[in-house]
Amino acid sequence: MASLEKVRGRFAPSPSGEMHLGNAWTALLAWLEVRSQSGTMVLRMEDLDPERSRAEYANGIMRDLVWLGLDWDEGPDVGGPYSPYVQNERRQLYQVMLDKLIYADLVYPCYCSRAEILSAASAPHTGEGESGYPGTCRNLGDKRNRYDGRKPALRIMVPDKTLSFNDGVRGQVGQNLAKTTGDFIVRRSDGVHAYQLAVVVDDAMMKISHVLRGNDLLLSTPRQLFLYQVLGFTPPQFTHVPLLYSPDGHRLAKRQQQLTLAALRQEKVAAEKIVGYLAWKAGLVDSWQPVRPKDLVSCFSLSRLSGEAVVVDYNAFL
Repeated sequence: MASLEKVRGRFAPSPSGEMHLGNAWTALLAWLEVRSQSGTMVLRMEDLDPERSRAEYANGIMRDLVWLGLDWDEGPDVGGPYSPYVQNERRQLYQVMLDKLIYADLVYPCYCSRAEILSAASAPHTGEGESGYPGTCRNLGDKRNRYDGRKPALRIMVPDKTLSFNDGVRGQVGQNLAKTTGDFIVRRSDGVHAYQLAVVVDDAMMKISHVLRGNDLLLSTPRQLFLYQVLGFTPPQFTHVPLLYSPDGHRLAKRQQQLTLAALRQEKVAAEKIVGYLAWKAGLVDSWQPVRPKDLVSCFSLSRLSGEAVVVDYNAFL
């Protein structure tokens, strides 16, 4: 994994909704990991999805982060040496790297619909709510004309071997891409570059040395490691923190409006109270009390985090 003289970390939210407690949890921990090592904090907006991303959500995220007491050294509003810090403005960079994969004969067009993939009995299972790809179009050759009129996605061919990494919370994690995800998409059929490619290009070109993010992205990491490998980049140190769940067992999501920071702020809940609650849930403090992020820097340690899901209760703030 990467070993740079100066730690560079990032928080990279998707501006597709209002920021909720789960986003704040990840942002706080990522910020503390960087600040506890006197590193550089980067804010990047992952707005690749043109149907869901909104400028007003991006502005709201930055407003919420400042309200919580979190800052950044590089980002959409302040710029920096690796601008732009908005994915929608970095598409040309993704295409350059995609062309590199095409030139290396590592990708191929895929005409399969999602329904066709789901119905394939031989499709591998990713374990993350989506089906893997059974390789239908990998050797399509002259049979490609049966799909005339369909716009293809582009998939990258994966090796039949296990890719492993040492996670900051979970330790050693490994995955055989051929047996789990299959060949995965690097450009969608609508021409939008896929998340897996974009995030690798961004983190590599922004010299990110440490990535702390939610556990929902744990099984994406081997795919990204493969892209780091074939593109000739050095991967960062990855840490995947547990997700937040409501008492009824559902993972926090943007549709749960009562747990957005905007809603909590409207209920007159102080930012320090939210930060203290999250710090308590992370094991950084012994009891729940109001605290500012900067006061947690000296006590931050990944060893205090467990890999178990964290239950949060909206009623605790009332």
